Amino acid sequence: MTTTTGTATATAAPAGTRPTPSTRSTVEVIDPVHTLEGAGFPVRRPFPVPELPFLDPFLMIDQTGPLLLAPGEAKGAPDHPHRGFEAVSYVIEGAMEYADSAGHRGVTGPGDVQWLTAGAGIVHSNMPSAELLERGGRQHLVQIWVNLPARLKGLPPHTQNHGPGTIPTVPTGDGGELTVIAGSTHGVTGPFDTHLPVLLVHARLAAGGRAEFTVPAHHNAAVYVLSGAAAVPAAALADGRLAVLAQDGERIVVTAPGDAAEVLVLAGEPIGEPVARGGPFVMNTVEELRQAQADFAAGRLGRSTS
Repeated sequence: MTTTTGTATATAAPAGTRPTPSTRSTVEVIDPVHTLEGAGFPVRRPFPVPELPFLDPFLMIDQTGPLLLAPGEAKGAPDHPHRGFEAVSYVIEGAMEYADSAGHRGVTGPGDVQWLTAGAGIVHSNMPSAELLERGGRQHLVQIWVNLPARLKGLPPHTQNHGPGTIPTVPTGDGGELTVIAGSTHGVTGPFDTHLPVLLVHARLAAGGRAEFTVPAHHNAAVYVLSGAAAVPAAALADGRLAVLAQDGERIVVTAPGDAAEVLVLAGEPIGEPVARGGPFVMNTVEELRQAQADFAAGRLGRSTS
């Protein structure tokens, strides 16, 4: 779904100057659904929902927690397949152990991000760490799915992993800070090699604070509230709500008008291709989707060729 509401009107600027970017307006505000995933852990999902099947190139946002888990309560996602897109797993609190059919395995800890390019297909798992399962503790996770264009859906599966040592965080100047996972903003660039131009930022806003971002006017963009309450132009955002922004400017402005808040800022260049989606597979046609399902059933899915 490519949002095209709004039209930017340009006026001539004096030679040697650049017009001030106009601020994006808000198209709609989405309430999340609540469901269970994996082995039964709860997620809050602003999309896909009937009002917003996807926001090209983003396919999904799932948030788990923050939760305080007793010993034995932690749950994860046992072996399951993916094909045709990228899954970005961001651990804010807690720790998850990952393993996949291409031979990758490790632990994603607090502040870590795993960027999994499923490409031609992979089978993987994300399970709570042995310590979290045994002792309990806090868990807060976000997973974002990013689509791949048809020309890249056959990529060999691979992963990228970065944490606080390589993911830059910059102050907002009013007591907040921005963790730049992907893309460039505020003089820093996230460490991940992305196949599409995207911006992905975890913004921690101080009480009464604000953050601004500049993105190309033709990119789709949204702001999702991870905790607290935030605001975008003409819309108040309660905890868990997502604002879809219009393509009528280059500047994204988000504020925390009351207490401190945490938000996820997403922007990306639309792919503009058909989407055929079936559970863990995202292709361009129904025929390709059926082939992915057949390949998984036959055990042909998930071997790295790199």
